[in-house]
Amino acid sequence: MSVTPKKPRRAAVGTKKPPTLETHATALQDGVSDPLLDPALYLNRELSQLDFNFRVLAQALDESVPLLERLKYLCISCTNLDEFFEIRAATVRHAQDFGTPLPPDGMTPTTVLKRIHDRAAELVEAQYACWNQVMRPSLGAAGVRILGRDTWTARQTRWLRAYFREEVMPVLSPLGLDPAHPFPKILNKSLNIVVVLKGKDAFGRLGHLAIVRAPRSLPRIIQLPENISGGEYDFVFLSAMLSEFVHELFPGMEVKGAYQFRVTRNSELIVDEEEVENLALALRDELIGRGYLRAMRLEIAATCPMPIVRTLLQNFDLPENAVYRIDGPVNLNRISQIFDLVQRPDLKFPTFQQRQLAGSDAMFELVAGGDVLLHHPFDSFAPVLELIKQAAEDPNVLAIKQTLYRTGKDSAIVEHLVQAARNGKDVTVVVELRARFDEEANLGLADRLQEAGVQVVYGVVGYKTHAKMLLIVRREGRKLRRYVHLGTGNYHAGTARGYTDFGLVTANADIGNDVHLLFQQMSGLAPAIGLKCLLQSPFTLHAGVIARIEREAANAAAGRPARIVAKMNALNEPQVMRALYAASQAGVQIDLIVRGACALRPGVPGVSENIRVRSIVGRFLEHHRVYWFQNDTTPELFCASADWLERNLLRRVETCFPLLDRDIAARVREESLDNYLADNVNAWELREDGSYHRLEPDDSAAPHSAQGWLLAHLCG
Repeated sequence: MSVTPKKPRRAAVGTKKPPTLETHATALQDGVSDPLLDPALYLNRELSQLDFNFRVLAQALDESVPLLERLKYLCISCTNLDEFFEIRAATVRHAQDFGTPLPPDGMTPTTVLKRIHDRAAELVEAQYACWNQVMRPSLGAAGVRILGRDTWTARQTRWLRAYFREEVMPVLSPLGLDPAHPFPKILNKSLNIVVVLKGKDAFGRLGHLAIVRAPRSLPRIIQLPENISGGEYDFVFLSAMLSEFVHELFPGMEVKGAYQFRVTRNSELIVDEEEVENLALALRDELIGRGYLRAMRLEIAATCPMPIVRTLLQNFDLPENAVYRIDGPVNLNRISQIFDLVQRPDLKFPTFQQRQLAGSDAMFELVAGGDVLLHHPFDSFAPVLELIKQAAEDPNVLAIKQTLYRTGKDSAIVEHLVQAARNGKDVTVVVELRARFDEEANLGLADRLQEAGVQVVYGVVGYKTHAKMLLIVRREGRKLRRYVHLGTGNYHAGTARGYTDFGLVTANADIGNDVHLLFQQMSGLAPAIGLKCLLQSPFTLHAGVIARIEREAANAAAGRPARIVAKMNALNEPQVMRALYAASQAGVQIDLIVRGACALRPGVPGVSENIRVRSIVGRFLEHHRVYWFQNDTTPELFCASADWLERNLLRRVETCFPLLDRDIAARVREESLDNYLADNVNAWELREDGSYHRLEPDDSAAPHSAQGWLLAHLCG
């Protein structure tokens, strides 16, 4: 497969004025002790993460993508932006308030926050331009109509008014603002209407402002009956209905204006684990107030008068650059409901048949004969479920140990673990309570497992358990044998259908012993341990990655073959980036496939001209973590649960496992590295200035989509 970068076919996405690289040249001339510490060599992680959403949004504008799938990309970019403000921007605000060491790019939190708001404003403008000018007209032309208030017929209006009175109005509780009714608490990301009133109410109180909050029990998209509307797929936003009929909540008063708004709040839970006696109880207490933490962003109708906007900003303690004027619904990601409501296969990606694993009805016999690799979503996740199910039922299985980070609702894995405990197996589950946005679900999961007799461990104080591993101990004759599953993704059947991930099932004795020691370390109070095959965070993975990068640099300096190819979700760890720069200076050819944020700046003369960075955005969410090191003539290939982020390498429990079977290693190399380096359809190349350019086929190469190639070769 060709790995030559292709020319851009579209304007740069994510372009921003970079820090000048002249300072780096000056540093070299002035003999700075370590020129690779120069901030000009690094991109800001938060701004890079924000720019990823421009690449997602570009999929919504790509006419080669089915229309309803394009709608999903638009919604995903909006959901991602919500989470960005809830977590990333909130983290920067925390750093602004309390101070933390500056990142490698040297930007202060105040500067980063300003650039976040500026760049986010550009993204919001692009999102609503996409919705108003492209997606809504295109959907309408395809027979999927989102009806604005100015287009409702008399018949539609009558039906909607009746719906409002019968289904909506009974659950609304409008609140007039006066000395007895101060500004209410506004729940994170809830839909609200601020209403301007004139006149007196029944008690003689002068009207001014009122707040109407839409409970989350109400659907945000209402589908009109075909016999009323005349179209099979005609929809109305709840926000439009509220604005149209809100006057019915204030009889005898005149509504001068009604403006939708939404506030996004900090959602990062902070629990001082060393100060609490019971992490689960402390987390439950924190969850109660999560929806009312510090405000980070205000979205409001574009037509709202500035005095009202200032009133809201004052109540939310937000600066003026934190307000986003919205020309449309304030929560575009709610439109994603239309994808499921509209039964139009012609507007969606073609379905595909996941590959089934032959012999999975006898997993222990199959794995005893050799390692098994699963490449999701092209390979079914069913063998993993079947492995746990068979372990739960097999009288020869003595123990099952597993980590759970995200499992999804009604998880079959949890049911099998519960059954295993009831069947007398010794079952231990490490449940990470602090899996972001899944905390409440994981608390319930932990309770359920404990009630069934499962030994539940809440991970390690101060370190999130992000490793994906399963250990089964089985008696075979006079010996005990360990069976292991290690993965790059969560034990979540839903994401296994939409994320690209690898899973390895093996009975290798050394790997089995390593995983056994890791579970001992997490459930007990064991000291740091030496592992034979696996690298682990926070102990050996960081140093192991750097040592292998430095080994490639030494090989290149000695004239031996040297190359690094790695695929991950994000990259920002300073020491790893400096090691990559040094390896590039030594002549190592480095190809990085980084889906999201990348703080490394490729292509800098004298520093990183041998480093290429690309991002793939396609039908499936890229989630593999794969590291390949040429190592002269004996290549090493690892899969991992960890990105090359500071948090993953230093502040989490992670696993990185070698692929010891040569055929499996070759398959992973081809499918997840060479294949992706040849992509010239969904690939974006990171340039020296921090911008991304989408690649296209040229005269030397036919179109190649990495995900399309996998669908054809693994599922065709």
